[in-house]
Amino acid sequence: MSNEKFVYTTYIAATPEKVWKALVQGELTRQYWKHENVSDWKPGSRWEHVTADDKRAVRLAGKVIEVVPNKRLVLTWGDAAHAQDDARHSRVAMEIETVGDMVRLTVTHSELAPGSDMAGKIANGWPRVLSSLKSFLETGRPLDTWA
Repeated sequence: MSNEKFVYTTYIAATPEKVWKALVQGELTRQYWKHENVSDWKPGSRWEHVTADDKRAVRLAGKVIEVVPNKRLVLTWGDAAHAQDDARHSRVAMEIETVGDMVRLTVTHSELAPGSDMAGKIANGWPRVLSSLKSFLETGRPLDTWA
């Protein structure tokens, strides 16, 4: 694994509970991410990032590492084609912190495999996803960032 990591922080006018639900409930992730995050969200369990269409294709998969509801979620993260190869998984930590009447959401994507194209994907993807999440929670309308 490389020392390279991607960190993105955004502030959202919402409660920690609403942000948490938007990260782990597939019916909500579908609305701002066009995919559903699917798991029982218990440490050691598998999670999948599934397309929200009739194909229900698994795009990403990994394991749930740590769960502190409304505060912290840590996952391994890999392309579905490499779901069984832990060496090709990176790590995502999502930190939810109350700041006044809003939430600071910090996503740290680390342990990127050297030579993988994941760094390029996440540098483009996380800002889009988290901007859409912020818009969705604050206005009820996600951004169409994938057009």
